[in-house]
Amino acid sequence: MIRGKLRWVIVALVAIATVINYIDRGALAILWPEISNDLGLTKTDYAIIINVFTFAYAFGQILFGKVFDWIGTRIGFVLSITVWSAATMLHAVATSVLTFSLFRGILGVAEAGNWPGATKANAEWFPIDERALAQGIFNSGAAIGGIVSAPVIGLMFVLLESWQATFIVIGALGFLWLVPWLIIYKADPESHPWISEEERRYILTGRRNQETSEVATYAPGLAEILSRKESWGVIMASFFLDPVWWLFVGWLPLYLSETYGFGVVEIATYTWVPYVGAMFGAWFGGLLARDRIKAGWTVNKTRKTVIALGGLIMLVSLLMTIKAATPLFAVLLMALILFGFQTAVGNIQTLPSDFYSSKSVGSLAGFAGWAAKLAVVGLNFLIPIITVDSYAPAFAVGAALAILTVLSVWFLCGTIQPLKPRAADTA
Repeated sequence: MIRGKLRWVIVALVAIATVINYIDRGALAILWPEISNDLGLTKTDYAIIINVFTFAYAFGQILFGKVFDWIGTRIGFVLSITVWSAATMLHAVATSVLTFSLFRGILGVAEAGNWPGATKANAEWFPIDERALAQGIFNSGAAIGGIVSAPVIGLMFVLLESWQATFIVIGALGFLWLVPWLIIYKADPESHPWISEEERRYILTGRRNQETSEVATYAPGLAEILSRKESWGVIMASFFLDPVWWLFVGWLPLYLSETYGFGVVEIATYTWVPYVGAMFGAWFGGLLARDRIKAGWTVNKTRKTVIALGGLIMLVSLLMTIKAATPLFAVLLMALILFGFQTAVGNIQTLPSDFYSSKSVGSLAGFAGWAAKLAVVGLNFLIPIITVDSYAPAFAVGAALAILTVLSVWFLCGTIQPLKPRAADTA
């Protein structure tokens, strides 16, 4: 049934893991009114808890980047999702800021593994011309998770009538995911017993179809990776781009409440709309990149063009959002913003595999993710300061970040192609 299509089954499993990731991380915010009422916790307590998660998430990006390079994709995902699912379930026994922060910190470290793991799986299972599409499918899991998390968690709470039981049930989703993962992901493409010989050749030939053997085995350590300006192009693009996504993930409900006077019901009615745009953007960015490469464009021209297009969509939409007169127009513009974000980010996330062999992809992806989350932490401190009168300054900052993202790729990444060891460059 999956013969000849095993790589697409793998990326579908990773996308489902990402949906679960977003459901687990979104549970605290959705259940917070009940939690705060039961335990007497405050909004300040909530801010402390989510900041612990963000810092832990940033650390987890680097940690799991190395972990995936060390133990491989199969076991790396097992470790990541086992720990984050257990941490989600442990929220059920939390009774204070300290215990919620502890479990939230563990959740943040482990959930961070999903992203370098997905990038590494992409590098191992997909030829160059399909990587942006595969990354787009994976990223659409984040968008779908944003769409379904509120209704799924709300429905579970209504049925279970307990926030503690809700944490336990959603935590169990990750353990259920492990069953098909361990059955299907038996090995990498070189040695997987289920893969057809035709698909194996297609993947392995397409991964580095223009490389010398020396480039194909170039797997530098983190110190050498960080000495290359191309790596810093990836890192800085991630640093500037990621806050645009988290601007809406973290602050959209407050924007709707403070700007339009929305209550919980109205917020729930509108907040899913931007993630629909994100879902379509993830698919669009991947399909466009695949189409251009198949049409004969170089990887360099394709990546830079698609990333620039995504940046332009974000820039125009963010500037228009400053003047949005109605909540419906605002969230539709935000759908365009996240469409542009996902168009760009899928191609940015494939850059580590464009530059390095799969053995080093997780390290660069993890470091870039760490830098991105530090930027998000900075944004979270900045937003309350600049949005006293309106959210226009926040959208202006987002527009500037979109420009800086594109400039990082165009000027730091140089020619996007597999890098050679420096000794080879000077030979």
